[in-house]
Amino acid sequence: MSSHSVQRRKTTRSKSKQQQQQKQQQQQNVAETLIENQNASNEQNERLHFRSRSATSVGAVAAAAAPVTCNSPSPQCCNGMLPTTATTMLNCCRDINCHLNTPLALPLRGSVERSRRSESRQSFLASETLKPTTTTASPTPTSASKQPHSRSRSRSCSCDVGNACNIEDPLRQSPDSAAAAAKLTVSLHIDLISWGLFLLAFLTRFYKLATPPHVVFDELHYGKYISHYMRNIFFFDQHPPLGKQLIAGLVSFVGYDGNYTFPRIGATYASNVPVFWLRFVPALCGSLLAPAVYKLLLEAQLRRWAAALGGLLVVLDNALLTQSRFILMESMLLLASTVGIACLLRFQRCSLGSLNWLSSGAAAALFLACAGCVKYVGFLALALAGYLLCRHLWKLLYDATLTNGQLWLHALGRLLLFVGIPLAVYLGVFYIHLRTLHRAGPHDTIMTSAFQASLDGGLASITRGQPLAVVHGSQITLRHTHGRTCWLHSHAAVYPVRYKDQRGSSHQQQVTCYSFKDVNNWWIVKRPERDDLVVGDQPDIIRHGDVIQLVHGITSRALNSHDVAAPMTPQCQEVSCYIDYEIKMEGELLWRVEILNRQTEGDRWHAIKSEIRLIHETTGAALRFSGRQLPSWGFNQHEVVGDRDPMHQDAIWNVEEHRYTKTQDQRERERQLLSAEMIPTKRTKLSFWAKLLELQTKMFWHAKQVQSHMYSSQPHEWPLLDKGIAYWLDDSSSAQIYLLGNLLIWYMASAGLLLYAALLVFYALRRRRLCFDVSASEWRRFLGAGDTFFVGYLMHYLPYFFVDRTLFLHNYLPAFLFKLLLLCYVLDHVDHLLRSHCTGRAVHLVRVYRLALLLWLIAVIAVFIKFLPLSYGSRKMSANEIIELRWKDTWDFILQKNYALQ
Repeated sequence: MSSHSVQRRKTTRSKSKQQQQQKQQQQQNVAETLIENQNASNEQNERLHFRSRSATSVGAVAAAAAPVTCNSPSPQCCNGMLPTTATTMLNCCRDINCHLNTPLALPLRGSVERSRRSESRQSFLASETLKPTTTTASPTPTSASKQPHSRSRSRSCSCDVGNACNIEDPLRQSPDSAAAAAKLTVSLHIDLISWGLFLLAFLTRFYKLATPPHVVFDELHYGKYISHYMRNIFFFDQHPPLGKQLIAGLVSFVGYDGNYTFPRIGATYASNVPVFWLRFVPALCGSLLAPAVYKLLLEAQLRRWAAALGGLLVVLDNALLTQSRFILMESMLLLASTVGIACLLRFQRCSLGSLNWLSSGAAAALFLACAGCVKYVGFLALALAGYLLCRHLWKLLYDATLTNGQLWLHALGRLLLFVGIPLAVYLGVFYIHLRTLHRAGPHDTIMTSAFQASLDGGLASITRGQPLAVVHGSQITLRHTHGRTCWLHSHAAVYPVRYKDQRGSSHQQQVTCYSFKDVNNWWIVKRPERDDLVVGDQPDIIRHGDVIQLVHGITSRALNSHDVAAPMTPQCQEVSCYIDYEIKMEGELLWRVEILNRQTEGDRWHAIKSEIRLIHETTGAALRFSGRQLPSWGFNQHEVVGDRDPMHQDAIWNVEEHRYTKTQDQRERERQLLSAEMIPTKRTKLSFWAKLLELQTKMFWHAKQVQSHMYSSQPHEWPLLDKGIAYWLDDSSSAQIYLLGNLLIWYMASAGLLLYAALLVFYALRRRRLCFDVSASEWRRFLGAGDTFFVGYLMHYLPYFFVDRTLFLHNYLPAFLFKLLLLCYVLDHVDHLLRSHCTGRAVHLVRVYRLALLLWLIAVIAVFIKFLPLSYGSRKMSANEIIELRWKDTWDFILQKNYALQ
């Protein structure tokens, strides 16, 4: 009986064991099936709303993953994850639309969080109890191999909002030992690729840097500006001054006095001009550009070989080499833009408020601001940064783990960093500029009278002791305030009876706007009811709204206007000085004074600072500079008209020179006007903000226009390198410097741009059909490259199609740099596609592709070396050698006899 019961018990136990094994095997099979189905449909779940799985399937997965079987239904995350425990459910999903982030799930998440804190406290107390008795075991090879992966994953989780952060380091040290190790450990990381790229670029940029010892291309302009900095002489340039300030600050330490005048392109530098140090800063920035591009590509998550290729292509491009070796601004602009974008990409992966977040954001804003302060085109990189920041903020709105307050902090932090820092840098650069250039120079005539009067030796030299208030009897010169520098002028000549189009005129005395100082620029202010012109003991001050007459100082004829068409602008009326021909045509001589800036200058008409508009009382027309040039009968001076539309910038005038009339005798007045002595005096005061506002207005709206140039080019000619620029030609040989890029790099970059655009369209259409050709991580990398490099290229290239001025090939270099960066990603992406899809015998395609890249790189090096004589200009070349380098008919190299090749 006992043996039979024992045997039955054994049989029952064996059957139950077999049933349990079969059940576990069945559950494992179901779990594997579910996991395979889930992996196959993960990409589709991105586009579907989220729901819970059935109780049986989820229970099977839970039984396979945990020793305790759960029969209750377990929710599924929106991203396809299956949280098998309450702990993993706490941070299983960051999607704001997930049902686990609804208010009904919040109590469960809170209880799980409390239980996790309790477990952490218990584990900490246990570790404190076992600390004196336990010893740290040496890590196994498996754990040691997993450690770097775990740490890198942890770092990415702390910065990237798209990944869950539940991974812990299995080799975590205790807080005390970690603090002690941090105090006693110094880590030094040297990136040999970065240093190698810098050294290679340094050798190519600094090789014979002082050769040629002549003025090369735009060194003519930038060299003059730097010389003006040395002598504190004001100059006007349409670009911000940071690049010129850096060069001037360096050469000031080597004793350059700024006395060289840079007379013409090709002029030999004087022996006391430090040519090497003048070209040092651009060459150094050009050398740093290669490792900066390498770091930027690494921040864009390219593989190391592709990033190194990008830096090497920067070194091997002849255009970037040539532009970095002379006193030019592009190398500084490109370096600041590249470093700024690299810091921005790092900034976007850091957690809010961390030290890395603050330092990376401040560095990005600083370098991008410096790019804009070198040339205004640098602010396009800042605009690209604004686009990337807005894109990142838009993605953060989908993160359920961020509260509304945290989202506001993200937005405000970016606003303060990327608006406050660039604004402070920009104002600081111009503050240094205006404080340094306090002496008058050849360019100050473009500024207003008030600005000139604030410079040492400027307008103040001819306004010493002049009275401030304009009164009856004041002798004044009226200057056109905004736009072209000229003064209201008249002379004894009269308008022709008939113009070229057979229109008749009034045949009155001509009134023009003259661009030079002249005695015929003087006028006398007169009250209409008074016959004398002398200023008495009690000056009769002219105020806003008063009606006056303006009498020409030399001819004694009054300023007049009437309903007669102007000579060059017939839609406006003629302005003249009235001559009484006794033909019943009375003079209309009354003008009303309107002071435009009376809020700051008051109602009294003041010299220098009061901006006025003269309104003709009879017709209501405003005295205006039309901008048209008169024919030879008007001595090629500029036309002045009466315009019925008074709200015009060219209708604003101001008194520049001013003195009181002391005698009634006309001959004595003329003698005083002709023999007036100009005595230097102290400069007048003008605030920094007023000077800055005026300078910005002139830089944006009245920049000097470059006339058509034989080496100018159009934007559509740049991508395929149809035209270059001749920078310098040796007088005794055909040695020359010609701005020309590496043909293989430029054409390959254009092809890479087109390939990326085609792939973007292809992937977008395929994903619309729920066909996912690349993994989610590669798709994110693809879009990141497009946002940064493709959009950056378009933002730096397309605006030039709407620019109405003379353009050159070097204007394309910022856009070319972004195209080069995009090429590196395209090459990396194609390699990724080949490795992913080529299996079996097709794996040879990967080797063929990489061999082709290597051969192309060798060809790039060969082309770079072949065109080096045109980059350095240090070797005499024969005419045949020049012709052999002319691979395109549009490349207009120059021969010794200074004629372009046909």
